[in-house]
Amino acid sequence: MATRLCPLRRPLRAAFSSAAAPGAGQAPPAEPLTERRQAGGVRTIVLNNPRRRNALSLPMLQSLRRDLLHDVKSRELRVIVIAAEGPVFCSGHDLKELSSEDDVKHHSQVFELCAEVMTLIQKLPVPVIAKVNGLATAAGCQLVASCDIAVASEKSQFATPGVNIGLFCSTPAVALGRSLPRKVALEMLFTGEPLSAHEALMHGLVSKVVPEDKLEEETMKISRKICESSKSVLALGKATFYRQITQDLDTAYKITTKVMVDNLTLRDGQEGIEAFVQKRKPVWSHSQEKK
Repeated sequence: MATRLCPLRRPLRAAFSSAAAPGAGQAPPAEPLTERRQAGGVRTIVLNNPRRRNALSLPMLQSLRRDLLHDVKSRELRVIVIAAEGPVFCSGHDLKELSSEDDVKHHSQVFELCAEVMTLIQKLPVPVIAKVNGLATAAGCQLVASCDIAVASEKSQFATPGVNIGLFCSTPAVALGRSLPRKVALEMLFTGEPLSAHEALMHGLVSKVVPEDKLEEETMKISRKICESSKSVLALGKATFYRQITQDLDTAYKITTKVMVDNLTLRDGQEGIEAFVQKRKPVWSHSQEKK
């Protein structure tokens, strides 16, 4: 029996951002669009504009990019978690920015910066985890698909409903098409219907689905495990994974064979092997130094 896409449990307009929340009279005091905090090697970046459903406006994208790049080469940074305030993880682009009142140059700036941020995530030298607790639509779904790992609560949903308002989710399709089977991605893109968290897990859009009250615990469990490894080795492995995945089989093996040899020349590559043989815990340098 075919798996059916689950119905969206909230009004379709909640999947987009075009106006402030109902009842919003006076503008609240300005708050940062993203919040960055770091402890124990884990940087958490929180999308912090729930009144606008954490829409990826131009200022939001600029703020997210700054937080992703901040001191990214520091040995103290080992993993990045992207989370969000409010019931919507991210509603995608701010439709007010895409109206005819703005010119083509502005529209291009929005989409170009969004593409830059999405590709940046995969170019960073540390793993990036999406911690999803709610609805992720359009470019918000693209953000989840662009992360290296995604942990979602059971109530989370994922959709690309742009087709329903006359704006096909072509840029989100780039990330979706690389995370989901083609026919699943195209059904989402052609119909705008959402995937439940468990459907997203089944099709590979997310890594794990947990009860809402376990989301923080599971995300931190994965983060702490990553922090046990060498940053330099992880950076080499992540970069190589994304480089080889688009190649044919023979080319992929040529690339990765050379990288395995290069990995052995790293100080941490030799330290790990020596520690294993000596039955002790490795002492990582987290540097690109050669042995």
